[in-house]
Amino acid sequence: MKTFVLCGGGGTRLRPYTLTAPKPMLLMAGKPILYYIVENLKKNGIGELILTIGYLKEKITDYFKDGKGFGLSIDYLVENEPKKTAGSILPKKNQIKETFVVVMGDTMNDINLREMINEHKKNKAMATICVINHKTQVEYGVVKVKDQIVEQFIEKPVIEHYINAGTYIFEPEIFDYIKDKEDFAKDVFPRLLKAGKKIHVYIHKGKWQDIGRISDYEKLKEEMENSKES
Repeated sequence: MKTFVLCGGGGTRLRPYTLTAPKPMLLMAGKPILYYIVENLKKNGIGELILTIGYLKEKITDYFKDGKGFGLSIDYLVENEPKKTAGSILPKKNQIKETFVVVMGDTMNDINLREMINEHKKNKAMATICVINHKTQVEYGVVKVKDQIVEQFIEKPVIEHYINAGTYIFEPEIFDYIKDKEDFAKDVFPRLLKAGKKIHVYIHKGKWQDIGRISDYEKLKEEMENSKES
């Protein structure tokens, strides 16, 4: 099954680390973030990868080459300008004829893609997105008000909600809902809902860590290096 790994972003929030390497190539315990992503895909039976690349793309192509050294087949889709998540895969619209996967190139996780794909096919969905349960601690006491009358005081509540884990399974028809330079979450998924299309959800309960900020990267890097030493 073909899988797009989105690696084209500039990683501006992670500067100065990303001044010399794209975000997916930042090191974790001696290996690039993208290495761990590729290994999890391989573990789940994914053999054909298409990496969307742009910023400092040679750092990625020089490391992974055609994928044979990793037991995979790797092709590249070059972004000469930022295309956003959905727009980056649009050039392959007429070449994808079967179910395919899209994952982010900057998220460490152990998502069971085999199981997710099976659920997607069982539900006959056009789109399946992976979500995780996330808890947010409100720092202040919350006052519930109705008609300017206090109904309840809640001291520093914990709010639980599902967040987008950035792993998707699609049928080729999804391309009909993608326009140039669009984002899946901001543009494509709302368009699907507006058109009355159902989006199936796969709930992941394992490891997941977005590496979008310096604090995220440094914390996970330290944890993995300490784990390697112990």
